[in-house]
Amino acid sequence: MPLSPNKCAAQSNGVYNVKDYGAIGNGQNDDTKAFQSAWNATCSAKGWPTMLVPEGSYAVGPLTFKGPCKGVTRVDMRGQLLASTDLNAYTNNWIDFQYIDGLVIYGGGIFNGQGASAWPHNECPKKWSCKLLPMSLVFSFVTNAVVKNISSVDSKLFHMHVFQCKNLEFQSLKITAPGDSPNTDGIHIADSTNITVANAIIGTGDDCVSIGPGNTNLTILNVLCGPGHGISVGSLGKHATEKDVVGLTVRNCAFNGTSNGLRIKTWKSSPVPLKAAHFVYENIVMNNVYNPIIIDQEYCPYVSCVEKDPSRVQIFDIKFTNVRGSASSRDAIKFVCSSTVPCAGVELNDIDLHFIGDGRGNATATSTCVNIQGRSNGNVKPKSCI
Repeated sequence: MPLSPNKCAAQSNGVYNVKDYGAIGNGQNDDTKAFQSAWNATCSAKGWPTMLVPEGSYAVGPLTFKGPCKGVTRVDMRGQLLASTDLNAYTNNWIDFQYIDGLVIYGGGIFNGQGASAWPHNECPKKWSCKLLPMSLVFSFVTNAVVKNISSVDSKLFHMHVFQCKNLEFQSLKITAPGDSPNTDGIHIADSTNITVANAIIGTGDDCVSIGPGNTNLTILNVLCGPGHGISVGSLGKHATEKDVVGLTVRNCAFNGTSNGLRIKTWKSSPVPLKAAHFVYENIVMNNVYNPIIIDQEYCPYVSCVEKDPSRVQIFDIKFTNVRGSASSRDAIKFVCSSTVPCAGVELNDIDLHFIGDGRGNATATSTCVNIQGRSNGNVKPKSCI
């Protein structure tokens, strides 16, 4: 099970203050070396050591906090970290946590990616092949970790990226970027197991939480999303190396003014067959959401796409229960599935979504179904097409 900061507090045995390693914390001096030295000392200590970042503004990065460490490593983040605005300074991402078993990050601090100057250089919304900007916080091959009570502001690309991780909890986070900032996903999860996102406020220019291929047993609870593109599974089916997504629970979440609410998206012409299965969406509130419930197996974000064949990603056992609120488009429920592997076992249970209207007296919400099998239970508004 992931670790508790309170448990760690009771067993701590060493504090490594970044200022003791030369950090100035005035927002101007480069404190990167001091942070790296403090991490190296903390990671080398046995027991429950703490890397302390006191109040202040620290210009740092890029940084790689790499394990394995000798103890359970804590980062008490009370200050603000400022990312360099010089894109030439980055070979990859801003702050990487790698190969760590036992990690706790907490303290109320802020990771400020200072992304505004970088966003005009992001060509990925327009081009299939593009150079990626640095992500703010990356967790790779990390196990048994808690990331709690921190903020991420204005990332250049994704705020947080989770890859090949197991048993991670993200709790009480605040993630913000302007609604028009490109590809600033709040938390992107890929190839990971037992990941929980709970009690978070996320407003970005892309998905609040995006779920890539290769994930199992994900839980998203009590997340307030907006602005942004909603909570999305996918896009899936773009690369031959992708693996299935199995087991997702999204519960007690709210969406405010987002372009999507609950979305599953796959590409046409998938190079290998995949499955996305056993999803539960429950107790969801939509406020002025353009696509509250959507499955799109013809996903293409570009002006034109060369893919012609139907998607080979099979979507099945998907349950939507107690989803209510308002849609800013008439298509409150939209299921466009693959003709090769139609969606199966999709359930709509007690749905109440209404169209807020277009100013011309047209205020009737609709549902659309293409290549889908399933059933509806209880009251379903708009009238179910399943």
